Amino acid sequence: MSTLSQVAPGYRARHTLPLRVEAVRQLRRRRTLVMAVVLTALPFVLVAAFAIGGTPEGRDDRISLMDTATASGANLAATALFVSAAFLLVVPVALFCGDTVAAEANWSSLRYLLAAPVPRTRLLVSKLAVALGFSAAAMVLLPLVALAVGTAAYGWGPLRLPTGGELPAGDAVLRLALVVLYIFLSQLVTAALAFWLSTVTDAPLGAVGGAVGLTIVGNVLDAVTALGSWRDFLPAHWQFAWADALQPHMEWGGVVKGVSVSVAYALVLVALAFRGFGRKDVVS
Repeated sequence: MSTLSQVAPGYRARHTLPLRVEAVRQLRRRRTLVMAVVLTALPFVLVAAFAIGGTPEGRDDRISLMDTATASGANLAATALFVSAAFLLVVPVALFCGDTVAAEANWSSLRYLLAAPVPRTRLLVSKLAVALGFSAAAMVLLPLVALAVGTAAYGWGPLRLPTGGELPAGDAVLRLALVVLYIFLSQLVTAALAFWLSTVTDAPLGAVGGAVGLTIVGNVLDAVTALGSWRDFLPAHWQFAWADALQPHMEWGGVVKGVSVSVAYALVLVALAFRGFGRKDVVS
């Protein structure tokens, strides 16, 4: 018999490893709970810090979202995104996407999944989709909690802009939703990098740490002004382009460039992951 359908009547490749099953498996992981607790705790930490330290101030006399953090719930949500976008929100993306395949190999369960049989493409699609879903949930969780905590602490009101003026509360929530969407899209390159590393190593920590480490390297390179226009090709160069959404008149130039760079890198890395894993000799 030459086909799986002849060997196992009723077999359908697209029905193997359903997204619901994979999502439940990942939801029950301890690291998922830990990340949820950390992201939920950050707004409370900010409120406590402002209560202890008094009125927030920017660094080096530069005006930033930190200056208006206690103006309203929307301002606290924007501040939480501002202080976490460069690193804290990178961690859950790298964790969920870098741990997903490598963890199975580390547990020696990957070969059994493939022997189920789950087609390799189906396995990667399911794991990547769930990992991206959890990454998106992490990015939504933080501003939602911050908005609720900030509203309880500072009241519901307009988003006061550091440069002057304000956005009505309704418009502010919509702009914050756009900010979260942009941060998610800009982190696709980190997600794809972590996912690719997850398919080439049996060490989850190596995949997660590698993605976080290379992201930090990108931030360092972006700080090297001598690189000039070459920095435009670094995803890190556009990581705060979302600040243009928190202006009276939204600017789209930096947002479009940031998304384009991130998606371009992500497509290449995901293609490498599928191509490499399809030819990989899985023994663990």
